[in-house]
Amino acid sequence: MAPALSHGSAERFIPSTNMARAPDDTEARELAENLLDAVAAAARQAFGQRLTSAYALGSLAHGGFSAPVSDIDVGLVLADPLDGSDAETVAGLMSSIAASRKPFADRLSVFWGSIHSLSGVSAGGRFPSPDRLDLIRFGRVLAGRDVRGELPSPTQKELVVAGGEFALRRLATDEVTAKLKNPTALASSDPRTWTKLVLYPLRFLFTARTGEVGPNEAAVDHFVSHATGAAAANLARMAIEWRNVPPDSGDQDAAEAMTSGLIPLYQEFLSDHERRLREYGRVDLAEAFREWQQRLRA
Repeated sequence: MAPALSHGSAERFIPSTNMARAPDDTEARELAENLLDAVAAAARQAFGQRLTSAYALGSLAHGGFSAPVSDIDVGLVLADPLDGSDAETVAGLMSSIAASRKPFADRLSVFWGSIHSLSGVSAGGRFPSPDRLDLIRFGRVLAGRDVRGELPSPTQKELVVAGGEFALRRLATDEVTAKLKNPTALASSDPRTWTKLVLYPLRFLFTARTGEVGPNEAAVDHFVSHATGAAAANLARMAIEWRNVPPDSGDQDAAEAMTSGLIPLYQEFLSDHERRLREYGRVDLAEAFREWQQRLRA
């Protein structure tokens, strides 16, 4: 969705290490597009005629690309049926791109499946429902034919459950929870880490409340217009600015904004999703959210 959050695309809290200096916006976009072309070419070579289509997803499709923090999201649609070796082939493709040391190569995330797997007719692949919705709404064809009109949109329940599962898997860990409870120290870490930690819950809330995915700006605007607290709303506004112009590590304004707004922001997200997950009958996930909320309060 990263979200957005194409939510699967944003699983790495590391800065890009493949650039000796920070490129300007135009150059950064060109470098990102060059990487997309390289991935599409590698996919054609790896899958041959079984590659039905390759898409740009995330901010390079729906807008809002940020050189300091954005991931590079690609979706691959393969011919049916999926093959047992497809996952290994995708992993090899990603390894070859990483080994190329191209700018942004360490931020690549590849989602893949077939028309049948994306439609729920068969199992396999890796294409969580928020990223599938991102494909349907905003996917930009890099190779092959456009198959988006053949795919059903995920339901609201699918989107909320997928977002909840991602959050529990990637954000409810002891390591991340400790960061959330110590925002001053978090502000001293790399901006890409804490910008994502602020924007994740905003994107989850946006998708849960609207049934849509899209640019981070849309998620922030929606949250600010519905926020229950000024501190969380202020933090949301600042996070968008940080995406494009990250403050220095240890910036006092950033530390103060996170100290006052980060926990309230997460509490709103957790309360919202616990309720929704109970309504959808996913008591297991709802209880995990309740326990996570208790850990944040402790």
